[in-house]
Amino acid sequence: MPKPELVIGVLRRMEDFDLALRFFRWVEMKTDRAHCPEAYNALLMVIARTRKFDRMEEILEEMSLAGFSPSNSACVELISVCVKSRKPREAFQLIQMMRKFNFRPAFSAYTTLIGALSAVQESDLMLTLLHEMQELGYEVSLHLFTTVIRAFAREGRVDAALSLLDEMKSNSFQADIVLYNVCIDCFGKVGKVDMAWKFFHEMKVHGIMPDDVTYTSMIAVLCKVNRLDEAVELFEMMDRIRDVPCVYAYNTLIMGYGSAGKFEEAYSLLERQKAKGCIPGVIAYNGILTCLGRKGRVEEALRIFHEMKKDAAPNLITYNVLIDMLCKAGKLEAASEVRDAMKEAGLFPNVITVNIMVDRLCKAEKLDEACSIFDEMDRMVCTPNAFTFCSLIDGLGRHGRVDDAYRLYEKMLDSGHVPDAVVFTSLIKNFFKSGRKEDGHKIYKEMVRRGCSPDLTLFNTYMDCVFKAGETEKGRSLFEEIKAQGFTPDATSYSVLIHGLVKAGFANETYQLFYAMKEQGCVLDTRAYNSVIDGFCKSGKVNKAYQLLEEMKSKGHQPTVVTYGSVIDGLAKIDRLDEAYMLFEEAKAQGVELNVVIYSSLIDGFGKVGRIDEAYLIMEELLQNGLTPNVYTWNCLLDALVKAEEIDEALVCFQSMKDQNCDLNHFTYSIIINGLCKVRKFNKAFVFWQEMQKKGLKPNTLTYTTMISGLAKAGNVVDANGLFERFKASGGIPDSATCNAIIEGLSSANRAMDAYSLFEETRLKGHKIHTKTCVVLLDALHKAECLEQAAIVGAVLREIAKSQHASKHW
Repeated sequence: MPKPELVIGVLRRMEDFDLALRFFRWVEMKTDRAHCPEAYNALLMVIARTRKFDRMEEILEEMSLAGFSPSNSACVELISVCVKSRKPREAFQLIQMMRKFNFRPAFSAYTTLIGALSAVQESDLMLTLLHEMQELGYEVSLHLFTTVIRAFAREGRVDAALSLLDEMKSNSFQADIVLYNVCIDCFGKVGKVDMAWKFFHEMKVHGIMPDDVTYTSMIAVLCKVNRLDEAVELFEMMDRIRDVPCVYAYNTLIMGYGSAGKFEEAYSLLERQKAKGCIPGVIAYNGILTCLGRKGRVEEALRIFHEMKKDAAPNLITYNVLIDMLCKAGKLEAASEVRDAMKEAGLFPNVITVNIMVDRLCKAEKLDEACSIFDEMDRMVCTPNAFTFCSLIDGLGRHGRVDDAYRLYEKMLDSGHVPDAVVFTSLIKNFFKSGRKEDGHKIYKEMVRRGCSPDLTLFNTYMDCVFKAGETEKGRSLFEEIKAQGFTPDATSYSVLIHGLVKAGFANETYQLFYAMKEQGCVLDTRAYNSVIDGFCKSGKVNKAYQLLEEMKSKGHQPTVVTYGSVIDGLAKIDRLDEAYMLFEEAKAQGVELNVVIYSSLIDGFGKVGRIDEAYLIMEELLQNGLTPNVYTWNCLLDALVKAEEIDEALVCFQSMKDQNCDLNHFTYSIIINGLCKVRKFNKAFVFWQEMQKKGLKPNTLTYTTMISGLAKAGNVVDANGLFERFKASGGIPDSATCNAIIEGLSSANRAMDAYSLFEETRLKGHKIHTKTCVVLLDALHKAECLEQAAIVGAVLREIAKSQHASKHW
């Protein structure tokens, strides 16, 4: 019979949980009695080794029914395994499972997990565990309180951190210097400088003297928020009471001076440090070089680099900072020289060096050089990481080399790197951008197949691509997929959805989406406001758009040219032109750089209501501001002149378009042809028609109709009829006005039977026959002695007269 010691010994050696459980059950059947607590704990250790946490609950439940508890060592091992696997949330769930069965998890299990959660910013879970420890009667240390307070402070959750501080004091804990330093550092880093000052003064009140960490943290906090005078005052206070300079404080203030652009003061501090017998180290110089790089002072940085060699040997960071700033400044050859100097100094470029150069070369569109650096990497010394692959994949894709980008993605897989959502986002975006939407969809499917978890950025990008490709329903379904995947759509998600629907002609849905966005608590950014405002304008809710523009300004978001453009266009389209013009003047006063689109909206609006002079003035202002009107702008002005029957001015405008090398389109010719026909200058209109044909521009239905009617009325029946037949052959559907004009023209040209055939065809299609058309055709048929056809036309004429009489009588 298997003895407990044997069972425990076997379980301790097993690496397969299913096999271990079968053995465990077999022993139960063989001995016909329950296992001892040690055997259960040994089984828990098998779970830890094999990470079969989904089987935990059944084992814990059995232990609970048997009156056993997990041992401290088993408990700690289970939590440690989860933490080492970077699954702190699963570890938290394990502890909650133990609490569910009223077990008392080990003290070390709690402290290990609290430490792991602090690294991943899960402060609420940490607080839950801290309170559980207190409930279980564990003595919670000041160190644990400090760890949890630090987590809340780092997240900027000031109220929660202060509440925990009060709780700590109520438990008779006295804050030590470590806690004060943590509070000063963390509260300062999230911008709560006054709170950091409060802690600094409070610690002195409680008899705790600030140490080097305290002073340095406080100086760093003040420098970060540009309160340099206070930082300097504190530094001087510290420096006076010390015999030996505090290197960290010097480095921090030097960096502070550099960030503020006060390089002379930074250099002076370096000299002061030397005078006190403390040679500045590489960290101080790297700080200055970093700040010089941010300010674009490359030549000065190179001078400091040569000077620093007298005091400190440059390290990898020094060279990487220099290479980065030179690449940013476009001095790629100089960057390569620094890289060579780095090798001569016995330092070999690390992956950060390569990443900097690859990223900057891609941004400078020097893709072959970037690929060359990637290919020349010494894999024994420096192996490309995920960032290297990602930078190059994105660089190649953004510049149209999507196949090369995909091949590099395959290399990434071969080298054992797991692509993340950033890589897939880049591939999807760039395939769509290159017009290869099917490949873009395939990339998304491949990402899902590989088990890569998409993030919200990927969904937003994919949805934007899909809408731009005209796949509206797919875009809608992706928005729903965001929610199905457990994400909460943000302002960008709604912006993309609204913008896509507006472009697809579904602007009427904007209102509903906007309020869904508000209810969800989304904080609108400028892009979101612009999308919603555009949607409101396009769906006719211009007053709502105007209100939203005012709200946008009150919330501190500066309206852009897109914002003003949408509202001005919306107002112009409903003839509220004075308000549109006032908004136009406001945009100029705000310094917004207006574009041709806004000018075109106003020209179109003023032109449509016959305010030609104002339309002309806006066009003149557009030209004076150095903008080039596009064909749409000119067409708006041309159409306004034609509608006002200012045909001579319209012809001048047409010539101006030619003089400015504007690409005339079929709308331009249609407008001028319609205008000429309106004032009965049919022959001149036909000249423009022929010019249009020579340019290879295809007339639209209105142009055909106008030209055919004009030629027929002018007596040019042959050309009118030829044009009419060509129009029908090209799939055009003649309207009533065109048919009547051709019938009259054929009748006047003594082609009575041709006119009659068209008359019958027009009636069969249900088009209205005019009284004048019937009279002209009847006269032609009588002249041609076509009496039978004349009788039918006469009958139709009588029917028309009767219906008109009945209508008048009614």
